[in-house]
Amino acid sequence: MAVLVGLGLYLAFQHVTPLLRGSDCTATGGGQKITLGTGQAGIAATIAGVAQREALPARAVTVAYAAALQESKLQNLTYGDRDSVGVFQQRPSQGWGKRRALENPVYATSRFFRALTKVPGYQRMPVYQAAQAVQHSADGLAYQRFQLLAAQITPAFTGQEPHAVWCWYTPAISGKARVNAASLELARTFGTRSARATPDPGLIVQVRSARQGWAVATWLVSHAQQFRIGEVRYAGYEWTAADGARGWARTVSPALPGSVQLG
Repeated sequence: MAVLVGLGLYLAFQHVTPLLRGSDCTATGGGQKITLGTGQAGIAATIAGVAQREALPARAVTVAYAAALQESKLQNLTYGDRDSVGVFQQRPSQGWGKRRALENPVYATSRFFRALTKVPGYQRMPVYQAAQAVQHSADGLAYQRFQLLAAQITPAFTGQEPHAVWCWYTPAISGKARVNAASLELARTFGTRSARATPDPGLIVQVRSARQGWAVATWLVSHAQQFRIGEVRYAGYEWTAADGARGWARTVSPALPGSVQLG
């Protein structure tokens, strides 16, 4: 019975063909196209960004995804069981931090990873066991149902797979990009990096590797509505909010080498 329930919940997150209504995102992984809400994709990108800031392996991201999918369906909840809040449903009364701080996905993820890295041999454990070692849930097997989905989306959001996440937004994004706000939140998520505002494009972010570049580009695309981002360019590809459902396409105006550009 547990296997059937787990499969049902897994399939609820997966669609071979995205429904192009409202606002959603697609992440490609394991030969599938997985549809996530823009909020879910934004949190997934944030978790991957914090992992890069902490120089953690992809396995840590997979464990975090399995925990977040089970606890909140990758949503930043302001409620939960007893005093649980946030993406991982962490409890202030259990020493995770103040409620307001735990409602910040960057802080909540940092606390999750801090606990995970203290688990001996977590990289060699089954994903659900590593998640349970952090969360201490009443039902430690609950994380098992999301192991496969977590593993599938990890390469897309960590930048291991290029141009693997794209989003579309309704209503259409309009107005001037909130460049300074985007730059500050990028720094909080990924750590201090070289980013400078320019007249056109609106922001240039220097990256150290292709993996980091795609993780940053994915974060920008999944936060496009929040920061009014109209386009993102990286490594010869471009995503535009005006045609977001098309995904990433080759561009005739590539970003500068070693940089992600947004407008």
